[in-house]
Amino acid sequence: MRTVGRTVFIFSIVIAAAGAALPAICAGSEPAAEFDRDVKPLLKTYCFQCHGPQKAKGDVNLSTFAGDGVVERDPKLWGTVLEQLNDRNMPPKKKPQPTAAERERITSWLHESLAHLDFSKLPKDPGRVTLHRLNRAEYNNTVRDLLGVHTHPADAFPADGAGGGGFDNNADTLFIPPLLMEQYLAAASDVLREAPADRLFTTRPKDGLSNHDAAKKIIERFATRAFRRPVNGDEVERYLRLFDAAEGRGAGFENSVRLMLKGVLVSPQFLFRVEADHDTKEPYAISDYELASRLSYFLWSSMPDDVLFDLAGKGKLHEDEVLEQQVRRMLKDARSQALAENFGGQWLTFRDLRTTAQPDRKRFRGFTPAVRDAMYDESVLFVDSVFREDKSVLTLIDADYTYLNEALARHYGIPNVSGEDMRRVTLPDRNRGGILGLGSILTVTSYPLRTSPVLRGKWVLEAVLGAPPPPPPADVPQLPKDDQLPDGLTFRQRLERHRADPTCAACHARMDPIGFGMENFDAVGRWRTKQAGKDVDAAGVLVTGEKFSGPAELKKALLEKKDAFTRNLAEKLLAYGLGRGLEYYDQPAVQEMSDAMAKEDFRTSVLVAGVAKSYPFRHRRNERGAQE
Repeated sequence: MRTVGRTVFIFSIVIAAAGAALPAICAGSEPAAEFDRDVKPLLKTYCFQCHGPQKAKGDVNLSTFAGDGVVERDPKLWGTVLEQLNDRNMPPKKKPQPTAAERERITSWLHESLAHLDFSKLPKDPGRVTLHRLNRAEYNNTVRDLLGVHTHPADAFPADGAGGGGFDNNADTLFIPPLLMEQYLAAASDVLREAPADRLFTTRPKDGLSNHDAAKKIIERFATRAFRRPVNGDEVERYLRLFDAAEGRGAGFENSVRLMLKGVLVSPQFLFRVEADHDTKEPYAISDYELASRLSYFLWSSMPDDVLFDLAGKGKLHEDEVLEQQVRRMLKDARSQALAENFGGQWLTFRDLRTTAQPDRKRFRGFTPAVRDAMYDESVLFVDSVFREDKSVLTLIDADYTYLNEALARHYGIPNVSGEDMRRVTLPDRNRGGILGLGSILTVTSYPLRTSPVLRGKWVLEAVLGAPPPPPPADVPQLPKDDQLPDGLTFRQRLERHRADPTCAACHARMDPIGFGMENFDAVGRWRTKQAGKDVDAAGVLVTGEKFSGPAELKKALLEKKDAFTRNLAEKLLAYGLGRGLEYYDQPAVQEMSDAMAKEDFRTSVLVAGVAKSYPFRHRRNERGAQE
């Protein structure tokens, strides 16, 4: 079994959100007896052939586990087992498969055991830190703040992959292909050519100050800001040699300075967020300069500003009160819109609007490039407003406002909005407000010719509740690509016929009712009451029993599951802030963040400060540690 960087501690919440009651195996009897009596025989039947006493594929031998503390002996392994079972990757397709009831018996026991793991018996672990290359957004923003340029040179770089946690700032996936090194050299030349002179030549030769000494003052200041830490004398001398050599060839002061600064911009100390190893096997607190970088790239996707540098230099940034003050200050800064774009855009998937979403042009003629751009801007501005104005995170689910311009308002059928500029608009009813009513999300969760209650329901389970359904079996028949078919059946009737298949029923019972509740929105986010000449049926019943009809009532039902939503949001934001997928040992930090939010009306500043003050955010260990 492969090891993955994905948290395993949402499962009790997942079960509550999905409405799946734990079977009797999880109630009443002693855990060790449950494992030995009910779980291990199933593992013996379906797993020991590859992971047992005769063969231990991947060095995994499940037959050695018995008695008390089964999960506590290796929670990482059992988290992986649970993930593989949920995703139906194990047992392999050619091997005998457990029945649905048997699979549920194993996974329910693991859900319960992992959810109630006693972390006081386990060592604290801040996780493994991979050397973190600046991704494209971080590179663009860093050269903007370092040099005052707005040319977005990294847009031409190869796309960044998304790793554990689902974000493209995941350090484990930020490789350096050979082409990228060539592009770094070209980008450095371009941004130095575009930069204002006062950003480059902060000191000039004058009476009593030689060219060499002026260049030394320039490089000391520039490299300190570019490397996001004080530079030492050896580093300064290394770059001064570039200056001296160029000037010795007659390049002149300014060209020689540019060559020296280009050396900084292609240095690993600039291109990577470097954190120093300590001579210890134990976890340790990162320096205040390293904390400043973590904080600024978390909230701004860019380098620290002078305030953070100053606090780091005074050794005060790590103090809880100071960190909280800085979080509030940074969220109010315009640069925090990067959090809405880069975190919100990937978590909620509205970034896909500009890439993978392709509504049929003939079917949806009103979906113009201008409408597409306005939908994207609406999403960024709405998420940004929730964080920057320190609103309750529950505002993300249900709000009475959004951001529109004339083109998007006309597309939605909302009157009295004029002009090209986006502005906040109070909505006439509660159907549209919140993330479920954003045109970007409604479009990316549809097919080119029709809506998809399945995709929309899956999106809510995954993005909102943190309860993603397992992937469908490979042989599931596909639904039609168009919802305008001449057989008299509505698409809902077709979907209900499809879910009558026992292999499809369980997952569709979770997804489809949620998707039906959003059916008043068409495939490009417009409101409708008719579909193919018939009334839209937007009624649904969650597996937990809540009934609703339409988006406004669906949102009320989801707000009843606010604990699942806020915990999922805490997990997502922590994974984004750390730049890695979460592991089982991150669960205490997630719990602390969730508890703090609940005590403070779920305010966004409390959530963000919870990430900044968390143990894994403020600590690190060397590449090899206790949990590896």
